[in-house]
Amino acid sequence: MSFPDLLQEHPDLAEGVRGRLTANQPLSAVTWFRTGGPAQLMFQPADEDDLAAFLKKLPTEIPVLAVGLGSNLLIRDGGLEGVVVRLSAKGFGGIEPIGGNRIRASSAVPDKRLAEAAATAGLGGFAFYTGIPGGLGGALRMNAGAHGTETRERMVELTAIDRDGVRHVLQNDDMGYAYRHSAASKDLIFTSAVFEGVPQDESSIRQEMADVVAHREKAQPIREKTGGSTFKNPPGTSAWKEVDAAGCRGLTVGGAQMSEMHCNFMINTGEATGHDLELLGETVRARVLKHSGIRLEWEIKRLGQFGPEGSIAPFLGEEGEAA
Repeated sequence: MSFPDLLQEHPDLAEGVRGRLTANQPLSAVTWFRTGGPAQLMFQPADEDDLAAFLKKLPTEIPVLAVGLGSNLLIRDGGLEGVVVRLSAKGFGGIEPIGGNRIRASSAVPDKRLAEAAATAGLGGFAFYTGIPGGLGGALRMNAGAHGTETRERMVELTAIDRDGVRHVLQNDDMGYAYRHSAASKDLIFTSAVFEGVPQDESSIRQEMADVVAHREKAQPIREKTGGSTFKNPPGTSAWKEVDAAGCRGLTVGGAQMSEMHCNFMINTGEATGHDLELLGETVRARVLKHSGIRLEWEIKRLGQFGPEGSIAPFLGEEGEAA
């Protein structure tokens, strides 16, 4: 599947751009699931100014979506209409201690690299990032967390560019953080943030990081094509326990499977489509709902148009259909 070429329809979009513009860019190469249709137009800006200038002249009717490292993302087979902005490590990969127990990092920095930089600077409180796949842009957006610590506990302020190309600086209180959620406008593209830690001996920090890595390697299918945790933990229980209790450990749909190792992880066993993965997820949600009455919420973001296999209704449309 492909979309009409936006650069042919709006040739002025390329004028003055210092980054990279690619029409109908396959997104399967940039998501950890390795599935999904194309982006109608992908833009990889050279820096924050390049991003702002491009958005300022982009017609308002053309949708824009920022995509990070693709770890927590399921792109549907029909692809994404409009412009997909992907911040590159070259333009948005900076990271530096700035004093006062603080570090400034750009949004394309991988989470684990922030943990590494903090350890080198003797700043504690960041070891949890070692076990979170993805980049800081996504962590800031969804309040990523692990091992009892969340992004909202470390983030001081962030910089963002809005749909009109205007730069904003947001404080922690502006984000409306909650469990795996922020209330920040979806029109904002985060470009960098300032984080604050606490002084700690580097050797003890690195031991914490090693413990996180060891736990992750033991408990999670990190060498598979996966998107991380599939569902949010419901109040009072764990998602994996409910998935397991509903008999969904190892459940397979096409090339998609709920991991035998950690049954809150979906994996692409080789040739899964976006449709396979989403159908599997909704089948699991339906079975858990029937078994325990719990309505699991997706943690993985599912975006784009459905492909030729058609749409998939939440919980398969009928509670009993997945029995």
